[in-house]
Amino acid sequence: MSQGPRSGLNAVSSALLAMSRQLEVRDVLKTIVASARELLDAEYAALGVPDDHGGFAQFVVDGVSDEQWRAIGPLPRQHGILASMLHKAEPERLADVRKDPRFEGWPSAHPDMSDFLGLPIRYGDETLGALFLANKNCPKPEGGCGFTADDEELLTILAQHAAIALTNARLYERSRELTIAEERSRLAHELHDAVSQKLFSLRLTAQAAAALVDRDPSRAKGELQQVAALAAEAADELRAAVVELRPAALDEDGLVATLRTHTQVLDRAHAAEVTFESHAVRALPASQEEAMLRVAQEALHNALRHSGAEHVRVTLARRGAGAALRVTDDGSGFDPRVIRRAGRHLGLVSMRDRAGGVGGRLTVESEPGKGTTIEMEVPGG
Repeated sequence: MSQGPRSGLNAVSSALLAMSRQLEVRDVLKTIVASARELLDAEYAALGVPDDHGGFAQFVVDGVSDEQWRAIGPLPRQHGILASMLHKAEPERLADVRKDPRFEGWPSAHPDMSDFLGLPIRYGDETLGALFLANKNCPKPEGGCGFTADDEELLTILAQHAAIALTNARLYERSRELTIAEERSRLAHELHDAVSQKLFSLRLTAQAAAALVDRDPSRAKGELQQVAALAAEAADELRAAVVELRPAALDEDGLVATLRTHTQVLDRAHAAEVTFESHAVRALPASQEEAMLRVAQEALHNALRHSGAEHVRVTLARRGAGAALRVTDDGSGFDPRVIRRAGRHLGLVSMRDRAGGVGGRLTVESEPGKGTTIEMEVPGG
């Protein structure tokens, strides 16, 4: 630690605090990689989390631009040096990774790397991932590695704390998934108890009205009025139950973080590339945030299930005191007028109702072969 004991200790403390503040697994991974790269003054850093199929479920890099990363291609497999880090407990320090017998080459767009330091991140007997650093920013000894024994010791300490932070983040995400599952179960019971009896009464009343139409039109009219009243009550009960079920993630994390997580999940689950950007968005009233989330989910569902899009982009930006949500895809598109006449709305009516219900507005732009853009704007509070 060439900066001296005090500055070195402060750097380690800052890195550990940064990791402990994160709750999302992806954010923890990014913080670990960025902290390791900065702490050891390396040009590149990466962290791979293994899956069960010989590849990596997640692979986070620092020091490589988004353009470079896309050009490199698919996530790496567990082979060569990467596999070694996942199957041994000791750190690996190499003067030139390219000369190691386990080295199997890189994709053409991969940056050139020489000196290398890597080690597994372990929690108990479980290997959570492998952390790699390359190209130490310092003069290299002749034929030697720029990374020192002190660097190795420092990275080992960082990895031990990274294992704790990553385990905590996993537990947090699992607990939140359980909370969401519990809320869904609760909603199912509430909908059954609150609505099913009214729907049953509505059905019986409608049958009675149908039987009276020919022989007693006056009574049939009264029964139909009762049908309308029961239907309105059922709709009110349903709306109240749905409004009460504000998404747990939205309550805890806010709209920006919830949308980011949602798009990341969809990006992993679908062949299309799904991206999210936000720009200076303030917190909005709860009803507006929930409406925007629901509209985004509906628009993403349409784009990924029906449009054949290769790219879907979600943006959330500040608009005066409120915000504007845009979901854009490069899919097949459609003629909104034809869709409306055919009675197929792709959820557009529901989305407009949600926007209007919170004082916002929804616009739809689409043409056959030219993709679709759905924008929702809300006024804020």
